[in-house]
Amino acid sequence: MLTIAGSDSGGGAGIQADLKTFMARGVHGTCAITAVTAQNTRGVRAVHVLPPREVRAQIGAVFDDFPVAAVKTGMLADAATIRAVAHALRDHPAVPLVIDPVMLATSGARLLDARAVAVLIDELLPLATVLTPNLPEAAALTGLDAHATRLRPRVLDALLALGPKAVLLKGGHARGRSVTDLYRDADGSLVIMHPRQPGMAHGTGCTLAAALAAELAKGHSPRRAAQRAVAYVQRALARGQILGKGGLLLLRH
Repeated sequence: MLTIAGSDSGGGAGIQADLKTFMARGVHGTCAITAVTAQNTRGVRAVHVLPPREVRAQIGAVFDDFPVAAVKTGMLADAATIRAVAHALRDHPAVPLVIDPVMLATSGARLLDARAVAVLIDELLPLATVLTPNLPEAAALTGLDAHATRLRPRVLDALLALGPKAVLLKGGHARGRSVTDLYRDADGSLVIMHPRQPGMAHGTGCTLAAALAAELAKGHSPRRAAQRAVAYVQRALARGQILGKGGLLLLRH
């Protein structure tokens, strides 16, 4: 397993969450760090983006030595990094790729600059096995109001038109006592409903995409992997705990 993402100094999201998830799902995790963030449960204080050549060097080192069964991307920070990642992954088209299009932190801080969105759409999304946007990210990618329930079928169609083989649209940002996640691929749609956990959690998107990638690595279909990943996140949330002073729930892997 390979995760390509940013480092969270608070340990709740990013590379740290991905590696914990990989271990919990029974696969060996490797990583390529795209950025180092100074953050905690109160917010993001600083972001240092690594040079694209260093990101590619990490990816190359992993592929040169390990039988990578799946890849997951998270925070990619800027257009140059996205291009570097896309260029490196084109050399491994048979490896399943899960893209978590990280644009905003839980605190609201922007983690992907606006100029990079076009590069993400043009160069990386067509390589994806599964794309896992939340509602704000889906809106940013499609220009449609993903919060409007009646528009979500159009949103899913628009996301698939960007190139990924499948989409898991996360419904956590919608209101209600339950959460509805929507999966769609060329064979049709799947509705995954689950109770809303109390409180505000940190690292759920990273964990979901990492768990989905781990299930793909173990040979499950994208549809089944999505179901198993959602169930895993629910269990990790139910066991979660508030450790920092920001009041965010940290998942227990």
